Amino acid sequence: MTWDHVILNGTLVTPHECQQANIYIKDGKIAAITGEQLPGDALETTDAKGKYVLPGFIDPHVHSRDGSKGAHHKEDFFHSSMAGAIGGVTTILEMPNCNPAVYNVDMLHDLVDTITPKAHVDFGAWGLCLGDLNNDELPKLAEAGVVGFKFFWGYAIDSKTYQLIYNYKEGMENVIPPLDDGQIYKIFREVAKTGKLVAIHAENFDIIKLLTKEVIESGDTSYAAMLRSRPVLSETTVINTAIGLSRELGTHLHILHLAAGDGVDLIRQAQQEGVNVTGETCPHYLALTDADAERCGAMIKGYPPVRTQYDQDKLWAGLRDGTLSFVCSDHAPHTPEEKRLSLWEAPAGMATIETMAMVMLDGVNKGKLTINQLSSVLSEAPAKMFGLYPQKGSLEIGTDADVAIVDLAPAYIFHQEQMHSRTKLSPYDGMTFKGAVTKTILRGKTIAQDGEIVGSPSGHFIRPEK
Repeated sequence: MTWDHVILNGTLVTPHECQQANIYIKDGKIAAITGEQLPGDALETTDAKGKYVLPGFIDPHVHSRDGSKGAHHKEDFFHSSMAGAIGGVTTILEMPNCNPAVYNVDMLHDLVDTITPKAHVDFGAWGLCLGDLNNDELPKLAEAGVVGFKFFWGYAIDSKTYQLIYNYKEGMENVIPPLDDGQIYKIFREVAKTGKLVAIHAENFDIIKLLTKEVIESGDTSYAAMLRSRPVLSETTVINTAIGLSRELGTHLHILHLAAGDGVDLIRQAQQEGVNVTGETCPHYLALTDADAERCGAMIKGYPPVRTQYDQDKLWAGLRDGTLSFVCSDHAPHTPEEKRLSLWEAPAGMATIETMAMVMLDGVNKGKLTINQLSSVLSEAPAKMFGLYPQKGSLEIGTDADVAIVDLAPAYIFHQEQMHSRTKLSPYDGMTFKGAVTKTILRGKTIAQDGEIVGSPSGHFIRPEK
């Protein structure tokens, strides 16, 4: 017997247990898990002594700026998937506001055809909800294999390209204004028929428009002023409305990139009442607070915004008790020129896929989560939610041999120059972290090791199994 890859002496980690065992891989699948050493040679052998062996990480929320007409000067899937691989990610779920946007099956095929040759990791794709513009396309997209549908609550739409308008003003030409509650009700009803979830960007456009105008007129350009323009209420009002729609229509509602701690309480209460609602948060909300704004400048800017220590503590608690299902990067790079503008002029978004595991491993070392909980929020939980489990997100015999090997011991200062995204800018630049991914394995083959990529792109498009 010749094994493709043998991983020896590691501590295997699932959400439920840790065990000392060896993994034997054949034909890209886990063939055996045992405390013994099996006979045979191996094309590749990894000694994981002193390290933890986890299922490959899944990043369910990535904006790679790709597609046949993508903003490749900011990012592309070659760079985002390479950065993900460095950080232990073996599966990316790509968001649909690429160019062209994934609003029908043809545009899904455009995205898959464009990014497959660039894919260092496996990937799935989201479909985009545009209301009456594409409600009739949702069943076809579901059948074609999207993992779910995203609705950008409160955003306007370019009527010609179906791209999102981030700074909508009344009277703009060729723009469809943000959808009203009746149109949103219909989206929830149509998504429910597909059996997929609807994931929302939860910010209230009308509240933000009013408060932003008032803050700008005040002349205050501080980060505190930005938080006043996008208060916790701008998240919680939308979450409350969406929970009501989910309760009424039975739609699986997923709250994206939750930043407001009070939103955790709303989700928890709804879950206890039997509403089908889940949520996620991001590493930047778990590692940064408004106290970091002066140091970071516009590098900290994202929507929803990084908030206070109170909010961060509530988010960590929501992860620990399972109210929030998982962590995602919300990787959304912009050019250095854009991010070096003033806080109010710079676009929202950060290059974060490579640093997701770094932040979370540091959290394990600080006692915020256990290593088993980390295996859940980075691997098993997203795989289960999006119909990819157990093929992804598990360490089970017969499944894809996707593995992240981590060492909790090393402490280091992070330098943004080492990043593998096209844009090498990070709010974590100069911060100290403890714990690192040392090797990433995709279907049995090492694709990244000690901060460097290994080999050429070999990722596949994957569909939900249910």
